[in-house]
Amino acid sequence: MTPYGLQTEQRTEPLGLGETSPRLSWRLRADRHGAAQSAYRIVAAERADDLDDPARLIWDSGRRTSDETLLIDWDGPALRSATRYHWRVEVFDETGSPAGTAQTWFETGLLHREDWTAAWIGRDPRRLPLVDPPTDDDLTSPGPTEAALHLRHAFAVADRPIRARLYVTARGVYEAQLNGERVGDHELAPGWTEYHHRIQYQTHDVTGQLHAGENTIAATVADGWWSGYVGFDPRRPARHYGDAPGLLAQLVLDFADGSRQVVATGGDWTEHDGPIRSADLLMGQFTDGRRELSAPRPVAVLDTEPGPLVAEPDEPIRVTAEVPAITFENGVFDFGQNLVGRVRLTIRDAEAGQRITLRHAEVLNPDGSLYLDNLRRAAATDTYICAGLPIEVFEPRFTFHGFRYAEVDGHRPHPDDVTARVLHSDTPWTGRFESSDPTVNRLHANIGWGQRGNFIAVPTDCPQRDERLGWLADAQVFAPTATRNADVSAFLARWMRDVVDGQDDDGAFRDIAPIIVLDREGAPAWGDAGVIIPWLLWRTYGDRRVLERSFDAMAAWVEHIHRHNPDLLWEHRTGNSYGDWLQIDAETPRDVLATAYFAHSARIVADAADVLGRPSTRYRQLHTAIRDAFIDAFVGDDGSVKGGTQTAYLLALAFRLLPPDLVPPAVDRLAADIESRGNRLTTGFVGVSLLCPVLAEHGRADLAYALLHQDEYPSWGYSIRHGATTVWERWDGWTEHGGFQSAAMNSFNHYSLGSVGDWLYGRVAGIDQTPTSVAYSELLLRPTPDPTGRLTWARAAQETARGLVECGWRREDDRLTVTATIPPGSTAVLLLPTSDPGGVHAAGTPGVQRAEPSSAGLTLRLTSGRYTFTTPL
Repeated sequence: MTPYGLQTEQRTEPLGLGETSPRLSWRLRADRHGAAQSAYRIVAAERADDLDDPARLIWDSGRRTSDETLLIDWDGPALRSATRYHWRVEVFDETGSPAGTAQTWFETGLLHREDWTAAWIGRDPRRLPLVDPPTDDDLTSPGPTEAALHLRHAFAVADRPIRARLYVTARGVYEAQLNGERVGDHELAPGWTEYHHRIQYQTHDVTGQLHAGENTIAATVADGWWSGYVGFDPRRPARHYGDAPGLLAQLVLDFADGSRQVVATGGDWTEHDGPIRSADLLMGQFTDGRRELSAPRPVAVLDTEPGPLVAEPDEPIRVTAEVPAITFENGVFDFGQNLVGRVRLTIRDAEAGQRITLRHAEVLNPDGSLYLDNLRRAAATDTYICAGLPIEVFEPRFTFHGFRYAEVDGHRPHPDDVTARVLHSDTPWTGRFESSDPTVNRLHANIGWGQRGNFIAVPTDCPQRDERLGWLADAQVFAPTATRNADVSAFLARWMRDVVDGQDDDGAFRDIAPIIVLDREGAPAWGDAGVIIPWLLWRTYGDRRVLERSFDAMAAWVEHIHRHNPDLLWEHRTGNSYGDWLQIDAETPRDVLATAYFAHSARIVADAADVLGRPSTRYRQLHTAIRDAFIDAFVGDDGSVKGGTQTAYLLALAFRLLPPDLVPPAVDRLAADIESRGNRLTTGFVGVSLLCPVLAEHGRADLAYALLHQDEYPSWGYSIRHGATTVWERWDGWTEHGGFQSAAMNSFNHYSLGSVGDWLYGRVAGIDQTPTSVAYSELLLRPTPDPTGRLTWARAAQETARGLVECGWRREDDRLTVTATIPPGSTAVLLLPTSDPGGVHAAGTPGVQRAEPSSAGLTLRLTSGRYTFTTPL
C-alpha cells in the first residue's frame, strides 16, 4: 500500500501558501484486496535531507492510530514567512505493519503585513498624452489612456542569489519579466476576486533568472477585471473597481553569506510607452509591433498600503493546450473545437505598418462568415501592426475569447502558422468517462470543454459575449459534474469567499459573485448556491473548513427567506426570480420552485449544523414545516404537483418533498409527460440536473436513457448532430426551423445544461457514494446497463480525495460483466443488476464481505481492491 498525490491545502507543492495552519492530505493505492490504513506518521523539516535526521525535524506527529488521510491539521511549530517546509508521511496497513512512504513540500508566502515594503505604482495621469508623436496608424488606434502599463526598474546585485522569490500582484492583469525573460506561466494574473475584500498575489521562484551585476525587472499591466469592460453594463466599465491599473511587486534575494536584498515597487521605478496600445478582456488587444519602449517617465506612487492582499489559494489560469487550425476558407480558420483562449499568429514577410486583424466567433453564418451578433458589445478583436521583420509572432496576452473560428484580415498566413492556445484555471483533471456510443462520448467531451472554458478565475456563465459573470445558479447545478471532471476543491472554496462576502446585511446572497453590474438579492436557486456548494465541498472533498467559514452565511440566507415568508411559501423577496431559466415548452410555477429550494436549503443547513456540532433542531423543524406547507399548497391527493411540469415533479422528488404514498404516482406523471412529448425534455437550468438522476432513482432508467439518446429538438443530441463541440446555453440556440435564437442571449459555450455529466459518472458508469459517506469513504457503485440497448458498455474513472475509483459494465448477449476498483481507505456497496443472484461469477472474490439478494439483483459489500463480476441479466 502506497501513499501518493500528497497535497497541502488541496494543492500539489504550493509555492507561496497563505494559510498559517495548513492541512495535509494523501491518497492511497494498493494491489491487493482489503488494504487499509490503520495509522500514519508525519515528519517535517526545512530541508529535505533533514527528514531522515530525528534531531533536525521541526515536527514529528508520532505514530497516530487513524484511517484518516484527508486534510490533517498541521500542529507543528508556527510557520514562518517565505519558508519552504518538506514533509513526509509514513502509512501503516491494516495489520499495523509499515506499508509505504511519500514526501513533498510547500512554501509559505508573506504571512504578515510587516513583510511587505512595496508600494502600489502606476501611470501618472498628469503626464498624458504620451510623448510619442502619432502616426497615421495611431490615429485609428486606441488613445493613450487605454495603453497598457510598461513598468521597469534596474538594480544591481553583488553575486548570484541562492534563493530568489518574486511576490507580485496587480490592479488589473499583469505579466512580469526578469532580464527580458518572462516570469512564471500564470495567465491573466492575479485573476478575479472580490477586490474590495481580497487581491491575490502570486509567488514565483526566479532564482535562475538573476545574475551578478546589473539586472532589470519589468512588468506589463493591463486593465483586466479591475478597470476594463466587465459584464453587460453599457458604461465604460471601469470604474467598477478603479480608474486605471497598478502594480505591487517585491523581489526578495537571499545570498550565500546570509544577507538579503529586497527590490520593491516604489517611486524609483519608471513607466514607458510601449507596443500594447490597448488590452481588454472583452474588446481584445491592439499591439503596434513598430513601437519600442519609450524614454522613461517617473511613475506615480498610488498607495503605500498593500491593501487586502491574500496568497493565491488555488491553481492559476494557464495555457493548457494548443489546437492547430484544421481548415482555412475565405480567410476563416476553423480549429474544430469551440474553446477559450487566444490565437498565436506567426507572420512572415509582412511590410512595416501592415495591419492584421483577428476576429473570433463560435459559429458561422450560412454564408460562411463569422456569426458575431451574439457577442453583443464584446468586440473580441485583436489587431497587430507589423514591424516589417522577416518573422513576427503576435499572441495577445491580456485578453481572451470564446471561439471555434478566427478570421484573419490583412494577411494570408499558412494554416501551420495559426494556433489556438487554450486558457483556463488549471484545476487538475481527475475524471474519465467513455462508452460504446460516440454521441454520448461527444456529449461528455462537450461538457468538459464547457467546464474548461468557463472556469476562468471564477465559474462564469459564458466566455465570449459581454457578460462572463459568476452566476450562482449556473455554478450550483453544474458543480457536482465539475467535481467529477476535475479537482475543483480549492477553486470553488476560494470562490465561495466571494459569494459569502457578497451577502447583504439582511442575509441575502446575490445572483452573481464577485458582485459587479448586478447588485440585487439572489433569486431562488441562485442565492441557494451559497448553501449548496459548501455542502457539496464537504461531501465530495471532506472540506470542513469551507463549511465552517460559510455556515453563518448559510444560516443567514435561510433566515432571510423565512423572515420575509413566515407562511413558509417563498413568494416574497425572490429577487429577479428566474424560475427554471430557459425551460422549453413549459412554465414551472415560480412559487413551487422557490419553496422547494427553501426546503432544500433549510435541510442542508440542519445537516451542516450536525457536522459542525452546532444546534440543528430549529432548521430540522423548519425544513419539516416547509415540506408540509409545500404539500398543502402544491401537491394534490393524486400525486400531482402544481404546474405539472417536468421540473415541478423533479424538484418534489429530488428534494424529498412528497409523502411516500404519493411518490409512485408523481413518478408516473413525470414519465407520462416525457412520453407524451416523444421522449423529449422541457427542463431549463434548474430542472435539467435532476432529470436523469430522478428517473433512474425511481425505476425509469429506460426514460433517462431515451432522453440521453434523443437527437431531435430539444435534446443534447440535437446540438451534437448539428456540430456542437460544447454545451449550448439554450436548447434552441440554433434550430433547423428557426435558425439562430435572439442574439441578445445566445451562447454556444455554457455549462449549465451539461449538468447531466454527474449522472454519466454516477449512474451510467456507476460511481457514487452512500448518503452518509464523506469524500467517497463508502462508495455506492450502481452501474446501470442501458435498457434501450443503445449502449453496450460504459466505464468511468475518478481520482477521488481518497484515491482512484473505477466502475464500468459491458453487455455481451445475455451476460453482464461489471468491473470496479476501490481504493484503500474506502469500502463499497455494489448493486449488481442480475436476474439470477446465484449465477454471479466471482461473488466469492477476496474482499467480498457480504452478498445479499435485493430488488436491484444482488447487493455486495466490498473492501478495497479490484473486482470483476459476471452475471446473467
